Amino acid sequence: MDFKNASELLALCAQQQLPVSEIMRRRECELGESTRDEVTHRMTHALEIMRASAMTPLKTPVKSMGGLIGGVLEVNASMGLIVAAPTAGSAGVLPGMLFALQDCYKISDERLIDALFNAGAIGYLAMRNATVAGAVGGCQAEIGVASAMAASAAVELMGGSPEQCLDAASTVLMNMLGLVCDPVGGLVEYPCQNRNAAGVANALVAAELSLAGIHQFIPFDEMLDTMYAVGRRIPLELRETALGGCAATPSACEKCGLCS
Repeated sequence: MDFKNASELLALCAQQQLPVSEIMRRRECELGESTRDEVTHRMTHALEIMRASAMTPLKTPVKSMGGLIGGVLEVNASMGLIVAAPTAGSAGVLPGMLFALQDCYKISDERLIDALFNAGAIGYLAMRNATVAGAVGGCQAEIGVASAMAASAAVELMGGSPEQCLDAASTVLMNMLGLVCDPVGGLVEYPCQNRNAAGVANALVAAELSLAGIHQFIPFDEMLDTMYAVGRRIPLELRETALGGCAATPSACEKCGLCS
């Protein structure tokens, strides 16, 4: 069940007549020499952490470590427990989408766990064949990949095919191509928080397009290569150094107070 790119993943899905989530689950069992129950238990634990990080701050809000954000959605920035999906800075995208869909459509936790395996396949491909680091590829590599993971997962949750899952993931990377990483004060707080929310919206739009039958004619593998190539060409000032973009605006410098 091992696969090294999206083309091989889709071939396995077609050959085995299985969804992306099940191919990824079986891959984890085989390569990790684990039982199905063991890998499902680990993913269930991840889902529980995601739920706590998404819901707890709504009841007991705190201030972020850097003081730039607070009230809600600051678990990562206040040293709380999160699941990197695929990074800490983009950890809000996947749970934000999953729990919103669960609330609207009464989706079971078991199906959300399947969705996490689906998303894991997309994240694995990005880490293997490109990057998920803002310092290497800009925010398109963090929020972009997180949103691609979420889009693919949403398509499977809504009954889409493996091809539609990968189409949605490709569309997300296209829509977020070139997004820079410019954290104010060098802190993973702002504009990161806003971009997590925008990433959810982007994922759902891409999922809806794919489910509506709009085919993405640039395959996910090619879009991933393109994202990586663009990311490597983004100036260092716009790759997590806090030397450009939003981080260099007068208001941001005044707010964080680190430049004075």
